Amino acid sequence: MEERTHPQGETLYVDSTRAERGSKAPFYVVYNTDRERWGFFCSNCESFDTAVDAMGRIKCSSCSNLHKAEEWDAAHE
Repeated sequence: MEERTHPQGETLYVDSTRAERGSKAPFYVVYNTDRERWGFFCSNCESFDTAVDAMGRIKCSSCSNLHKAEEWDAAHE
């Protein structure tokens, strides 16, 4: 894992082995110092400013890189 510093000074760890496909570049999973999942890192613009909704969409607020939600259909369960 790659150690990076959040703009507010927090040390975070980017796991380049765990990625979600984005429209411009992958999103990598980020952990905090306690090894708890913290969020995502946009590899397109190297930003931690990402948002995830209940459907699993990930969007970078800086460059609009987007990971679409996984398709889900209740009829298949």
